[in-house]
Amino acid sequence: MRKRGYSVHMSVGPIIGVGGVAMLIPPSALAVVLASIGGISVGGLLMAGVIPGVLLGAFFSAYIILVAWFKPSWAPRYVVPPTPLAEKLILTVKHLLPIAFIIFAVIGVIILGLATPTEAAASGTIATFFVTLFYRRFNWQVLKASLKGSIEIWVMVFMIIAGSSTFSSILAYTGASRGLMGLIEGLEVHPILILIGMQIIIAFLGCFMDSISIMMICLPVFMPISSGLGFDPVWFGVLMLINIEMGQMTPPFGMLLFVMKGVTPKDVAMEQIIWASIPYIIFDVIVMAMIIAWPQIALWLPGFLKG
Repeated sequence: MRKRGYSVHMSVGPIIGVGGVAMLIPPSALAVVLASIGGISVGGLLMAGVIPGVLLGAFFSAYIILVAWFKPSWAPRYVVPPTPLAEKLILTVKHLLPIAFIIFAVIGVIILGLATPTEAAASGTIATFFVTLFYRRFNWQVLKASLKGSIEIWVMVFMIIAGSSTFSSILAYTGASRGLMGLIEGLEVHPILILIGMQIIIAFLGCFMDSISIMMICLPVFMPISSGLGFDPVWFGVLMLINIEMGQMTPPFGMLLFVMKGVTPKDVAMEQIIWASIPYIIFDVIVMAMIIAWPQIALWLPGFLKG
């Protein structure tokens, strides 16, 4: 994009924004971890993130188009070399359909009610195996690396769940959870204000901490409060996902900011990267506000599939 004359704002900002949307669109490993720690339905949370993720993508796309329209110097036009239809079809079959097959094997079977999330993980593994055979990349080294990676992730996730469960048990044993709930119930404020306060805490932590740490600290405390206030756990989980995703873009220690700094040319300053990410942070806040105002944005699809 730099070679095509794109500005830093247009070359860096969309990549940062879309990197966060990946946490919402299934299959999302972070959503699975959050659901496991918070005791939320994994399938419900995965499906609940679809419409908010598409909505965020629509906002991002509209913003990029408008900026390119009103500030053409930020995204100059260039001539796209023509590609024959036959070549397009070959590239589609070679590069797009195999990935679409894997996505369908994980998400499609859940949406169609053919498999649970656990069973969908197995069907996704089988689909990945066939795609590897299709590309003629399968060998013992690939098998060994995939098994090693799976075991490492499995151990990491279970250690996270064990740590969070221990924290929750300590809170329950000491009576801290009951005391906190009593304190919350004694506040003469609207439950939505308490919800907004929790989201502000998560957003603040996102400026300094990684996603897993935020979930381990906040979920054992916030989930009982959310349930006590009568909020749907899937709905609350979607809000947390968007908020945690936003935290990856917020200065001074947003992970996506440092990742982007590591891959951009040396003349791109961190200040430019931060300014480029601000519009996408604003869109995250807008979508969170829309979900709070209209919960069905997150709950319609899980309810439709369940019904």
